[in-house]
Amino acid sequence: MNTMTYKGYIGSVNYSDKDQVFFGKIEGINGLVNFEGESVKELTTAFHEAVDDYLTYCEDEGIEPDKSYTGVLNVRLSPSIHRQIAMLALKAGISINAYIKDALEKKVEASVI
Repeated sequence: MNTMTYKGYIGSVNYSDKDQVFFGKIEGINGLVNFEGESVKELTTAFHEAVDDYLTYCEDEGIEPDKSYTGVLNVRLSPSIHRQIAMLALKAGISINAYIKDALEKKVEASVI
């Protein structure tokens, strides 16, 4: 998926060959906000305006703009990876959950959003 970022918000980017227009939506928010443009420049401008308008709306209405997450995640793994993680967690003296949490936190810290 192609994305763009502005003020910490991510916009998904798609293209409609039928309509000859780029379009997207702001991801990770408490609502549905779409934007579109006929060029990359128009799409970028529309995305920035959509984020700014959404943030203004949320402030005016007293709404939290960011989608909330529970912190609970179900991850599907192959049985062999599950076993390897279990053995690594055992060797580290921690639970499988703690091992996976630590690995994901390190991966996220090393990434730039």
